[in-house]
Amino acid sequence: MPTRFPSTIWQFLALALLCLLPGVAGGETASGVPSSHELLSSGHVDDAIQILEGRVHQPVADAESYNLLCRAYFMLEEWDRGIAACERARDIDPQKGTYHLWLGRIYGEKADHVSFISAAPMARKVRESFERAVQLDPQSWEARTDLAEFYLEAPGLVGGGKDKAHQQAEVIAKLHPAMAHWVEGRIAEKNDDAVTAEREYRAAIAASHSGTRSWLDLAAFMRRNHQRAEMEEALRTLEKSPVDRAESLMDAASLLFQTGRDLPMAVRLLRRYLDAPVEEGPAFKAHDLLGRILEKQGDRQGAAEEFRNALALAHSYGKAKEDLRRVER
Repeated sequence: MPTRFPSTIWQFLALALLCLLPGVAGGETASGVPSSHELLSSGHVDDAIQILEGRVHQPVADAESYNLLCRAYFMLEEWDRGIAACERARDIDPQKGTYHLWLGRIYGEKADHVSFISAAPMARKVRESFERAVQLDPQSWEARTDLAEFYLEAPGLVGGGKDKAHQQAEVIAKLHPAMAHWVEGRIAEKNDDAVTAEREYRAAIAASHSGTRSWLDLAAFMRRNHQRAEMEEALRTLEKSPVDRAESLMDAASLLFQTGRDLPMAVRLLRRYLDAPVEEGPAFKAHDLLGRILEKQGDRQGAAEEFRNALALAHSYGKAKEDLRRVER
């Protein structure tokens, strides 16, 4: 289990001082105090927001602090606050592709949580943001992958299209072969071609040198095709594979929990993940998931401890609050 961010008096004062120091954003640190970027990476979203809110309210706020604040709210699923921060980062530095990428991502999440009428104009904003991110940083496989996924999932009315996704995959192949195979696999699934899809997902495994992310993608494909035993076998291989994307461990545990398969493996994956969490898989969500798995295994005391661990990192996380209330009844 990871050590919680200490709450002693002197460290609290150090955090407060950090809010006032110029030039301490992103990956920089001062006097050994974790930076806001490090806090996000380790899942300490409450502490990160405290620092970043102080920074963005200085007379001259920097774009990176707004971008990191957006990503903190993204973790918490507070889309409106996140959008405001991401838009501000883009406006301050409109030539930074990363800021358009994160804006597109949070627009996309917002689009998934609004009515159909409101989703269409929001989807156009997603496309425009991703396309601009690619224009500004054409070598970014992440921006191109997000754009390809948008093209694949969105209707033609808002600019989607499988042919456009394939064009992006051809470029991604030169930048990140494994992700190009993943995009081609998703296209094949859209075409109801399960044979080609599985071949592409296995090609991604080979291209990634058996990385965890590609094994997760194959497992998810197997689940979508109702092949639970094959899904579980892919996840067993994932557990023994090189970790190229740490959040894959958390996502694999979630897949096992959702399908009710091998919960002890899910617990092992989550405990391993929580030794070194990353921003893409917020630690407070990992603690909450671990709590739900322990609860399902009959360990209510262990579950309650994990829900409290989640709330110690993100006090407003509603799911953990509900879960804790349930096991404490």
